[in-house]
Amino acid sequence: MRRVLLSVALLALVPAWPAARDLRIYFVDVEGGQATLIVTPDGESLLVDAGWPGFDDRDAKRIQAAARHAGIQRIDYLLMTHYHLDHVGGIEPLLNYVPVACFVDHGENTETGESARKLSESYRRALSKGRRLTVKPGDRIPLRGVEVLVVAARGDLIPRSLPGAGARNPHCEGTARKDDDPTENARSIGFLLRYGKFRFLDLADLTWNKELELVCPENRIGTVDVYLVNHHGTNLSNAPALVQAIRPRVAIMNNGAKKGGSPEVLRLLRSLPGLEDLWQLHLSLNASREENAPENRIANLDTPCQGYWIELRAEPNGSFTVTNQRTGESKRYPPR
Repeated sequence: MRRVLLSVALLALVPAWPAARDLRIYFVDVEGGQATLIVTPDGESLLVDAGWPGFDDRDAKRIQAAARHAGIQRIDYLLMTHYHLDHVGGIEPLLNYVPVACFVDHGENTETGESARKLSESYRRALSKGRRLTVKPGDRIPLRGVEVLVVAARGDLIPRSLPGAGARNPHCEGTARKDDDPTENARSIGFLLRYGKFRFLDLADLTWNKELELVCPENRIGTVDVYLVNHHGTNLSNAPALVQAIRPRVAIMNNGAKKGGSPEVLRLLRSLPGLEDLWQLHLSLNASREENAPENRIANLDTPCQGYWIELRAEPNGSFTVTNQRTGESKRYPPR
């Protein structure tokens, strides 16, 4: 008995090893919208958009499942990137499942018409459940342990290059502009997340000309480790001058089976020098099997699907691991 008590006493004197301090990002399947849940090493949470309304609260339930998996009881910040149904439509249903402390946006809706009015009214009702933070380029979302820097909002962009960026972009000359986009897509909030040496870029649905302004003639962003493919992988976005300039190691596409996943964008991504892998939330039926990522890099193959997510865990040394929930397969990417 004395030996047992002595052993317990000695164990109490041994300092506990610190818990793993990794950044977690869950790319939740909302079938062609966006719902990206970010959980910091300090346990704070940022949800980027809330998917669609309807479908028996499908997207709200999937976000809640990811939050529970991450051990999150509430959303500290909900970043509403722009006023489109596949991004903001699911916010009111979500509040029936997960509370939100602070809503982040770019200001009032810039679109008009009946659909825009309904979305704006829905968002205003949601705002009554928490506080509001309106951001502009250069602002930071105040999460502890990581830096979330707004690089685009309401059609404006960061006016100067970030530290370590600013190199002349040789790919600009080969990428022509398109007609200007008057919609909320071009007003999307985009951000760069930094955790130590790890860099993650999410530009929501930012469209072609705004992408070019961000990286031409100088690349104001620099390079990134992980790129959430703009606009669900549609060819209205993902200008080659942007995608080639940021040189991602890994691209993750939040496409639906029949939304996004354009063949041109898939081919561009898979041809990038230095891209180690493309991961997709869905097999794109808009492209051939050969143009899609390999099946073990796709979370959902069937339509209708089970709503599997893709999980990313990053460490401050720049290494990260990506896991396909459907297969349980993980791949670790060492520091660059």
